Amino acid sequence: MTDADDVAGSGLADGDAPSLPADLEAVRDALREWYEADHREFPWRRTTDPYAILVSEVMSQQTQLDRVVPAWEDFLERWPTAADLAAADRSDVVAFWSDHSLGYNNRATYLHEAATQVETEYGGAFPDSPEELQELMGVGPYTANAVASFAFNDGDAVVDTNVKRVLHRAFDVPDDDGAFERVASRLMPDGDSRLWNNAIMELGGVACGQKPRCDEAGCPWREWCHAYRTGDFTAPDVPTQPSFEGSRRQFRGRIVRLLGEHDEMALDALGHRIRVDYTPDGEHGREWLRGLLSDLAEDGLVDVEGSGEETIARLRG
Repeated sequence: MTDADDVAGSGLADGDAPSLPADLEAVRDALREWYEADHREFPWRRTTDPYAILVSEVMSQQTQLDRVVPAWEDFLERWPTAADLAAADRSDVVAFWSDHSLGYNNRATYLHEAATQVETEYGGAFPDSPEELQELMGVGPYTANAVASFAFNDGDAVVDTNVKRVLHRAFDVPDDDGAFERVASRLMPDGDSRLWNNAIMELGGVACGQKPRCDEAGCPWREWCHAYRTGDFTAPDVPTQPSFEGSRRQFRGRIVRLLGEHDEMALDALGHRIRVDYTPDGEHGREWLRGLLSDLAEDGLVDVEGSGEETIARLRG
């Protein structure tokens, strides 16, 4: 099978993802393991109640998540079910929204109307597909898909700003909505929308934000990442290259962090850990790495002993 055949068979267009690895299962496993090992514990991630998840999604549209948590908990304490919300006075719901600074008050109105629809049109049972969920007042394609994913594990790949940033940086996906949707769909494992969409959004929120934290957050996609390899961390919502990213200062920081974790490291072992494209005789090889170590030695941070491939580096005590 040719590369063109593989692209056609995957539903991708030419140029959608120039850096997409052939072994997608390894990419998927790395992200799932990273997410399952440690992630932010938002309370709506511990429920599959579509009503509670819808409330969290609507609240999150214009409010930082750390502020959403107490508002979400207060809202559900006051109106714990869709039936309770539908029976409430709409002015009380709007007043709650305003008191908690949750953005446009019409979202409270839409949420109240959606709960009423669930009770009157669906017999109290939430619709479970993205298409049906969009019939609810104020529920657009993104919110419908999120509820279908997180409540029913039956959604499509979520493509929000965080996901676009991740795909653009990791796999060199062009800034095109169609390309993002095709690559996101290709990456998501079948029948696993709940965990996968949470995981890839967590990656964008924790490790691959506007200011990336690749090493600090232990990004699971570093070995495949186009941005990590090239040092270019621009993205659709990060139009200007941050001065730190891809700089010698960034790689010096990686060296110091690694040497802090090990008593000492050989030159090539260190190089492979700080750059995925490190090759001893390449552009970013031993000569380049010795230059960084020399800078750190002059600053009194690192001791370097030996020569050639026998070079050893350690933090200065």
